[in-house]
Amino acid sequence: MKLITKEVEKKLLSHPCGSQDGKGMDAEVIVKFFGGCNCTWLVTEAEKEGDDWYMFGYVNIGWGWEWGYFMFSEISGIKFPPFGLPLERDMYSEGTVGELAR
Repeated sequence: MKLITKEVEKKLLSHPCGSQDGKGMDAEVIVKFFGGCNCTWLVTEAEKEGDDWYMFGYVNIGWGWEWGYFMFSEISGIKFPPFGLPLERDMYSEGTVGELAR
C-alpha cells in the first residue's frame, strides 16, 4: 500500500505546521497511520523536507495519547510484532482528532 498518495500529499501541503495551532481535539486529521496493536498516528499538520515529511499530530504508540512532531521516515519503516507487518494508512478515516482518537 502506498502510504502517501498524490491526494494525501496535496492535503499535507495545504496544512503546514502551525496551521491548526490552538484547535486541539477539534483539529482536522489529514491522514491516519496505524500498525500493530494500539499504534496510531493522527497527522494534523506537515511540511515537506527534501524527500521526507516533518509531521505533527496526536500519537499513541501503546502508552497513551500525546501530541508531538515526528519524521515520516521514522515511522514508515517500522515492522510491528509479532508478524512484522508494515505501517498502514487508514483509507477511510475522516474527522477531527477528538472523533478519531478512540
